[in-house]
Amino acid sequence: MLEAAWETAHRVRTRQVSAVEITREALDRVARLNPALNAFVHVDAEGALAQARAIDAAIARGEDPGSFAGVPIGVKDLEPVAGMPFTQGATPFKDRVAPAAGVQVARLKAGGAVPLGKTNTPEFGYKGFTVNRLFGATRNPWDVSKTPGGSSGGSAAAVAGGMVSVCTGSDGGGSVRIPAAFCGCYGIKPSAGRIPAAGDTYPHWATHSTLGPLTRTVRDAARYLDLAAGPHPNDLHSLDAPAGGYEAAALSEPPVIRRVAFSGDLGYAAVDPAVAECAHQAAVVLAGALGAELVEADPGFQDPMAAWYAIGAIGDAHLLDMLGEAVTAELEPGFVAFANNARAVMGTQVAEALQTRHALNRTMTAFLDQYTLLLTPTCAALPFAAEGPPSRIIGGREAGPAGFIPFTYPFNLTGHPAASLPAGLVEGLPVGLQVVGPRHGDALVLAVSAAYEAVRPWTFPAPVA
Repeated sequence: MLEAAWETAHRVRTRQVSAVEITREALDRVARLNPALNAFVHVDAEGALAQARAIDAAIARGEDPGSFAGVPIGVKDLEPVAGMPFTQGATPFKDRVAPAAGVQVARLKAGGAVPLGKTNTPEFGYKGFTVNRLFGATRNPWDVSKTPGGSSGGSAAAVAGGMVSVCTGSDGGGSVRIPAAFCGCYGIKPSAGRIPAAGDTYPHWATHSTLGPLTRTVRDAARYLDLAAGPHPNDLHSLDAPAGGYEAAALSEPPVIRRVAFSGDLGYAAVDPAVAECAHQAAVVLAGALGAELVEADPGFQDPMAAWYAIGAIGDAHLLDMLGEAVTAELEPGFVAFANNARAVMGTQVAEALQTRHALNRTMTAFLDQYTLLLTPTCAALPFAAEGPPSRIIGGREAGPAGFIPFTYPFNLTGHPAASLPAGLVEGLPVGLQVVGPRHGDALVLAVSAAYEAVRPWTFPAPVA
């Protein structure tokens, strides 16, 4: 079985195995497993082996190459890596090569990570399942007829499928947590600004979208954040790294929490009853691991989809203007429609959306003062067909095109840290439990996740692995 990233790094740093050997093994796994999943859309074997040789040379000189020494990773194709394709899933950019790495990738590489290549994403990451006209559909390791979710679907499929133990992701409406839930791995959306984007993403999504990891273990995600988090002068929203470190939080004793809340529908969502029950049972386990009382309670806010869309999508309309008619004509009609629909949003509606975000944050502050954590299903439904579309009927109720993700985008609006933990299986497909913590409470979410993992480890491999 593929080992955890922290275990790989330890073996490389102590010269039990070379980074080159680890990299070759990972490349072999990708060559064997990727054809069934289409998780990686580009592999740079030569560049990865060169990076691995440099790590081995540094160790031979007595240097420490970092806490991710020799760890192979995949990088979501919304993020640049020097010398690799940077298509963002869009046909007009099929030949574009990135001149430099983004801040997150640069920091991971400085910590010893070895990028193997790029993982698939829907065009500009605009939807919650991973298919595009350039590379086709990515498939779920639990059932290759199903989607791994999105927009970090290629990364989640690569991790759950056993190719690598860590991949990068980004989350503007659930794009780390959705695929983590659908693929049965761990994904955390850190607090907004925790990992700086510094111009690597479009400015209008900067208040929504947060970079973050998809991993096999909580400890790997914590170590990833220790490497990637911290301020950057080019990111207006970046936060300071906290004292103490995230890996230390994940390895600490479970936090003392008196009670936590579970909501199966947030008071407004259409949810598959079997999914809600699976998540509830996982919430019972989590509360037990913390010695906390589990209370069924809703925060009491209305569906904030309109506010999320007003703030995020108006910039996509501007993006089309910047790209021009010739490029826009080559884009997917779905993305173009998503962006153009935002042209009807007025400035006063954006102001109203900002006020909604402020009110939602105040509501969550009061709620989490009372319960510390909010637990929900991560998604409202099971994985659907790889090519889509998602079902418009969930739990016997009408749901819109984003009806399967009602639990994720509210916390992109507010910037709260939120993670998806494997809750179990329904009809042989993974279900996620979402853990939402207080603002800037990333260490708490990681510590809680680790406490749950300790009593319910998700060591089962996906069938394709």
